[in-house]
Amino acid sequence: MALKQIVCLAHAPWRARPDRTQQLLARLGDAQILFFEPAPRKGSPMPEQGRRVRAHITVYTLPAPLPGPQEGSALQRRRLDRDADFVQQMMAKHRFREPVLWCTSPLQAGFLDRLAYRGVVYDCHRFWSDEFLDWESDLTRHAEVVFAASFGLIKRLSPCNDNIALLANGVNPVLFQQKQRSIPPALAGITGQKVLGRLGSVTGQVELDPLLYLARHRPEWTFVLMGRVTRPAAEQLQGQDNIVLTGPVNPLDVPDCLYRCDLLFDLARFDRPGDVVPIRVYEYLATGRPIVTVVDPSVEETIPELVSTAYDGPGLLRRCKAALGEDPSLPRRRRELARQSSWTNRAAQVSNILEATGLF
Repeated sequence: MALKQIVCLAHAPWRARPDRTQQLLARLGDAQILFFEPAPRKGSPMPEQGRRVRAHITVYTLPAPLPGPQEGSALQRRRLDRDADFVQQMMAKHRFREPVLWCTSPLQAGFLDRLAYRGVVYDCHRFWSDEFLDWESDLTRHAEVVFAASFGLIKRLSPCNDNIALLANGVNPVLFQQKQRSIPPALAGITGQKVLGRLGSVTGQVELDPLLYLARHRPEWTFVLMGRVTRPAAEQLQGQDNIVLTGPVNPLDVPDCLYRCDLLFDLARFDRPGDVVPIRVYEYLATGRPIVTVVDPSVEETIPELVSTAYDGPGLLRRCKAALGEDPSLPRRRRELARQSSWTNRAAQVSNILEATGLF
């Protein structure tokens, strides 16, 4: 049986809090994986090369940033050639011969004619803006298998490929099964008649108006934003005393932080329209807590009954009030859906499809 080898071109660095790509590849333990993360930002130090993060995964950092659609063709070629040469060198060092090329971003389409591989997987985890359309179409056409994180993405990509499988995000439900819970330092001292929480970074791309409306109309509730907050977003939230910014949360404390909240919510993003359910919402499901998310009106409900949706501030207020008095059977149903949506099950689906396609 041929050795299973994967070269992953990742859209984000290897992190302590795993993203979708890390969660899936970490569970493909019968394959040897070279994980190439993007080049660091200008002025940031180059991470150590060849980091063994799992017994089967070695991480390298690309030497040059991948060019965007607006950059000139000569610059594109120089950067891509430099990165492709580096990837080929590392493949040779680890004796990788015609591995599966796992792509996660349209920016990686330029590697298709620069690397040796036996087949391409495109894991589409989000909606990309139209400026990436040509590159994403090229990547999708070349892929033997496309994994799409939502039905909306399948519809968007289907003109370019017939072999598209739904692969929604997931969760590690075991982390949420511990009986004894403690209040993590980030949430110590939080008071309020009800505590409503959101996990994740808050940037200028997060639509904050519905949250501000809710906070002003429910001063007795406390709203906890657990994650990094950029300066523009923090300025927009200034003056609202019942909104608490904890800053980044230790990944080990995430379950305890979520359980401390009476209700969990999410907000829409200006730069990521569509129906992809974020990883954080699957983590919300694992707690069983009531969930309300703000979405674009054009997006259909993806997890009806278990996750309430709103379109604006007044709608968010109505949904939160209703969710705090919800049917007592819903927490158990949410935890069951989280169990079914485990990353272990998602990775097994990946393995089965790769084997059926002949890539493994």
